[in-house]
Amino acid sequence: MSDTALLDTSGVAKSFGAVRALTNAHLRVEKGEIVALMGANGAGKSTFVKIITGALKPDTGQVLIRGKQARVGNPAEARRSGLVPVYQEPSLIPDLNVADNLRLGDTPVKPFRHWVEQLGMEGLSLSTMIEDLPLATLRIVDLARALAAEPDVLLLDEMTAALPTDLVERVLAVVRAKADEGMGVIYVSHRFTEISELCDRASVLRDGYTVGDLQIETGVEDRVVELMLGQKLDLAQRDIARQHSATGAMPRVRVKSLASAPKVLDVSFDLFAGEVLGVVALEGQGQDELFDVLAGFAKPSAGMIEVDGQPVVFSHPAEAIAAGLTFVPGNRANALLAQRSVRENIALPFSARPSAWGPLNLRRESERVGHAIKRLQIDTRAQGEVQRLSGGNQQKVTIGRWLATGVETLLLFDPTRGIDVRTKRQIYPLVRELAEQGAAVLLYTSELEEIPLACDRAVVIFNGRVVDVIDAADADEQTLMRAAYGLTLLDAST
Repeated sequence: MSDTALLDTSGVAKSFGAVRALTNAHLRVEKGEIVALMGANGAGKSTFVKIITGALKPDTGQVLIRGKQARVGNPAEARRSGLVPVYQEPSLIPDLNVADNLRLGDTPVKPFRHWVEQLGMEGLSLSTMIEDLPLATLRIVDLARALAAEPDVLLLDEMTAALPTDLVERVLAVVRAKADEGMGVIYVSHRFTEISELCDRASVLRDGYTVGDLQIETGVEDRVVELMLGQKLDLAQRDIARQHSATGAMPRVRVKSLASAPKVLDVSFDLFAGEVLGVVALEGQGQDELFDVLAGFAKPSAGMIEVDGQPVVFSHPAEAIAAGLTFVPGNRANALLAQRSVRENIALPFSARPSAWGPLNLRRESERVGHAIKRLQIDTRAQGEVQRLSGGNQQKVTIGRWLATGVETLLLFDPTRGIDVRTKRQIYPLVRELAEQGAAVLLYTSELEEIPLACDRAVVIFNGRVVDVIDAADADEQTLMRAAYGLTLLDAST
């Protein structure tokens, strides 16, 4: 190690009222080094990241940049000091176009265009409205904007969580190349494969403490998980029983030759009550638009949707909800009342339906909300505002409300994006539990290993069309990836 690191933090602590987010956290990044910052949701990662990048001030501790005490009072000062973050949620203004967002951040256009092209988005127009871009494109825009600032230390918070495999490979290659040129990188991710491929070290947080600093080497994943959770965890364990059989049943939802220009061209599938049906697709293959149509945000240009055997056409999300189709978006911020409590967010559907207006059964509501909180082990220490919860706990709230209030058909779009291993193992059984209670669940996930863990079957979409339907027992990552890249079509044509 050099005497002067690019970044050196020590003894960092932070409390929010009675909630102790960090007690003693430290992190050091050398020139040309990529350090993974790891920990279960609620371990203090988000708070630590915000302190490092100037969004929060620590109660105690120090942040040194190139050996000097940093005067980082806000993100703008952090950027001027050479610390540039790409946060888990895009930091872009949706009702402005790309060019306007660049101007607001004083981002030079020429280097931005260079990095956008390097990251695989050659055709991006600067006049495009941010609200019209899919989440994966927003992540690339954020990263290109950060790289254009020529940072000394780049912080990536779940950068690849919303990206398909092809874009992930681009991002990792660019980050590695920049590190080889001397840039330091803090990499926050729950994907062990990426960390093993990209990172030099892993710094592990648990309950507000830095509990380990490990070199990346063969077998380090098991040790990291033990440090994160304080116990051993068998990641290969698959204890979710699937007993659903759709033989002879009427589908809860039937999609026939559905099209929604320009991305969805020909999609057909049946979704049955008691089933979790996975959707597998690389970025831009039409999965976003498919969920938008089913949730009532867009109208199809062709084809048919049937719910319990009856054709339906939705012109508004309220009509989809009235038909029993409930949508949980990939961006959990869009599904929560950020400044309301955990209990209010979970209980929201009790009073959201017009049929429920009038006197509320508060005892029944309290019992069912309490059961959901207990069942999901939701952290309620900061229950005054759900925005103060960790990302994993927020996601448990978005799904747990349907455990409390019941749901007929649940449309889940990448529900475990950016979620740690422990929380994922709570969400998988919950999804199964909802299905066992009679719900039909359509689940898109950007992580292929989740398909056999949570689903009964999977439909694979390539170029706007369903190209394969795979039983979960046969849905290994290699099979799914080949189908997602359209290779099964090539196999069939030879």
